[in-house]
Amino acid sequence: MKKKVLITGVAGFIGSNLADRLLREGHMVLGLDTLAYGIPEQIPKGVELHKADIRSRDIYPLFNDVDFVFHLAAKNCIPDCQADPVETSDINITGTANVFEAARLANVKKVIYAESAALYEKINKFPTPEDEIAPETFYGISKLCNHYFAKAYQQFYSLKTVGLRYFNVYGPRQNYRRTIPPVASAFIIKLLKGEQPIIFGDGTKRYDFIHVDDINDFHLLCMKDSRVDNFVFNLGTGKNYSILELYEIVAKIMGSNLKPVCKPAPEGGSEMSVADIRRAKEVGWSPKTNLEDGLRGMVDYVKTEFKKGNIK
Repeated sequence: MKKKVLITGVAGFIGSNLADRLLREGHMVLGLDTLAYGIPEQIPKGVELHKADIRSRDIYPLFNDVDFVFHLAAKNCIPDCQADPVETSDINITGTANVFEAARLANVKKVIYAESAALYEKINKFPTPEDEIAPETFYGISKLCNHYFAKAYQQFYSLKTVGLRYFNVYGPRQNYRRTIPPVASAFIIKLLKGEQPIIFGDGTKRYDFIHVDDINDFHLLCMKDSRVDNFVFNLGTGKNYSILELYEIVAKIMGSNLKPVCKPAPEGGSEMSVADIRRAKEVGWSPKTNLEDGLRGMVDYVKTEFKKGNIK
């Protein structure tokens, strides 16, 4: 059945991919974005876009008659968040509370919102389950606050929420414009230019990389399945790869012999991540995309955008 879905951060990486998927499934999609961080060209045709700030109460009427809200808007580059904790708090905490309030007033059926694997920054238990929490950065702390606001809205207002702790999501439309871009897109773009890619640190940090298509499978499950209501879920693969291993896969796909350059890593962030995904599997989800296959599709996408001049 066709649903009316609102996505905050629709011009971003995950938001624009989700909008594509929902439109293909026949749903009506409203997008909310300031376009301060997102890329307007990424918003799929068919999205009803509203240029608005999640911190403003002016957004409340946009939630009327909406069935589901995906709250993905955030300030999410860790170095940028460390440099401006006040804005990080304003966008990620105040903005999220405002989205919950707008959804409550409009009687939205469910809010599916982004938490983060950053909640596990100081955890040394791997794979990491959802009940282990120890954020270190301002970004991670802001996402923990989102978690507690969601619990409070569940308790006091019976608002149904689902918190999603994304691990290292990759795929088409990754935001390469960030202060420190996501590694996969950064590697691909550098190699297309014939330049040596940069690794921050020595490349031995190991992360759990999950394709955005697998993330969207779970997004759609959240709309249909009441078993997810008022829980949080890790979304990863349960496996990890070092940054050097990731680079070797990308270089192999692109036929490059260039060696990366290592630079000092910024402070903050985890040294390793591996998701315990048993809870997500219990509701019928599992990741399907092999890392090399996912990266191959991503390389094809970035090459096409690079040739068009959309990626500099």
